[in-house]
Amino acid sequence: MYRTHNCGELRQNNVNKEVTLSGWIQKIRNLGAMTFIDLRDRYGVTQLFFNKDTNPELQAEAEKLGREFVVQIKGKVIERSNKNSKMPTGDIEISVSNINILSKSEIPPFTIEDDTDGGEEIRLKYRYLDLRRAKVQKGIILRNKMAQEIRKYLLNKDFLEIETPFLIKSTPEGARDFVVPSRMSEGKFYALPQSPQVFKQLLMIGGYDKYFQLTKCFRDEDFRSDRQPEFTQIDCEMSFVERDDILNLFEGLAKHMFKEIKNIEFNEPFVRIAYDDAMNTYGSDRPDLRFDMRISNLTETVKGNNFNVFDGAKFIGGICAEGLSGYSRKQTDKLIKWVQRPQIGAKGLVFAKYNEDGTFKSSVDKFYSQEDLKKWADAMNAKAGDLMLLMSGEKNKTLLALGELRLEMGNRLELRNDNNFAPLWIVDFPLFEKDEETGQMHAVHHPFTSPKNDQFHLIDTNPEDIKAEAYDLVVNGNEIGGGSIRIHDTELQEKMFKILGFTEDEAKEQFGFLMNAFKYGAPPHGGVAFGFDRWVALFNGSESIRDVIAFPKNNAGRDIMIDAPSSIDNEQLKDLNLAVVKTKK
Repeated sequence: MYRTHNCGELRQNNVNKEVTLSGWIQKIRNLGAMTFIDLRDRYGVTQLFFNKDTNPELQAEAEKLGREFVVQIKGKVIERSNKNSKMPTGDIEISVSNINILSKSEIPPFTIEDDTDGGEEIRLKYRYLDLRRAKVQKGIILRNKMAQEIRKYLLNKDFLEIETPFLIKSTPEGARDFVVPSRMSEGKFYALPQSPQVFKQLLMIGGYDKYFQLTKCFRDEDFRSDRQPEFTQIDCEMSFVERDDILNLFEGLAKHMFKEIKNIEFNEPFVRIAYDDAMNTYGSDRPDLRFDMRISNLTETVKGNNFNVFDGAKFIGGICAEGLSGYSRKQTDKLIKWVQRPQIGAKGLVFAKYNEDGTFKSSVDKFYSQEDLKKWADAMNAKAGDLMLLMSGEKNKTLLALGELRLEMGNRLELRNDNNFAPLWIVDFPLFEKDEETGQMHAVHHPFTSPKNDQFHLIDTNPEDIKAEAYDLVVNGNEIGGGSIRIHDTELQEKMFKILGFTEDEAKEQFGFLMNAFKYGAPPHGGVAFGFDRWVALFNGSESIRDVIAFPKNNAGRDIMIDAPSSIDNEQLKDLNLAVVKTKK
């Protein structure tokens, strides 16, 4: 056999045992009379010991080895004289009696250690080497454990794991589809699913009242750290349920995952915040509740002092940064430049320091007295030692900017500890949003989301005022998942399509199969989908989901390891009745 033990399991109670290990050579330390080698597999690292005095020939062989050689060794477990408390196997080492080279290695393009010298692009190019690093393996192993726990929980709740197809009809769901040409149907195309949305609704109509799958989804959109062209979704749907049935069951899933994966227990129900309240209070529909720092509406408080910036503004809001009244002019100037970046888009920032002696110093002292600034402090619940930061403008844009500023100040005050978790539900989203340029209505979630039961009557008269039976699970400022109660009534669904700008023929062309299915008895149903990659990254403490995907794409959506996407040859194009036409950019 190649091994009797793995490289992470031997301990002091194995001393004097003859063992066989196999793995990759991570480090070689030649000290002249002795050579030490770290042997690695996915379970850990074990130190090997070669002694020139007792076996000079074997040590000579060891000196010929290189990093990442795959070797098999035999030897005796001995106690280390200089123990390493940082290694689980640090109390022992192997006195090697035989070594067998299974595979040689060229010098790797980067060091395969946690603190590697390889940048992300080179590591993605040689991802099969990067996967050997313990830091990367930790995320991949965590991913596997989380997938098993999710399945365990849902199967225990009588859910059925059912696969849905990858080659489907192109339907509008908010992002561009990836399309696949069909050889057998000339000029026709499949699309890769952005989500299994219509299929899980059809499964409910088919009578499978509890469905789930961990499935790949595909979206042809711009990429960033938490986006990939293909991603994994925990997709779930239930029949004969109302909103609270779904929230309670999947809150149970989240609590199960926190307990089993992070050993954190949440005994109280998750906070539920209405969308409007979240925006007005935190400037975000995915607020980070690890810290407070709420937005205060100061519109009426600060107007009327001949400060044109405020007097001409539709909305003025502010946040209070605790204990930062000592900020220097240089620091506040940098903060002003920070909010003026294109990502934030603010024109400026007004600040007021509430000094420890009870006095105030602001950037607008010309217009506001000490008594005026005390009113600001009272409205913001500020106290001596705090820094008040105000922004103004159109309400929604100002709230969003204040939300970003809130997160930045949370970072500066070190209030966003990765080891703390603050889960919550956002509920009562708007059903529609209007395009400011065209006036066209768009679905905030997707066209199948149901209005709240008591607002059906507004669909013909005031659709902009309708709230949706939609909900998102948010943890530490990350949207982990979301869903809704679905429309199951043909007439209501037709009205929804009409508001969204579909003609009758377009709706029939795109979704005729679903509308037809509604005619044969559709149960009330709803569901939720969680971003599995994002959830794993959160639990792994990773900023990017690429860290927890075995073979991710880079920021340009390319797999630089296998060089994809790539051209196809003319024969393949001919089979598909396609031609590539190059256009000038």
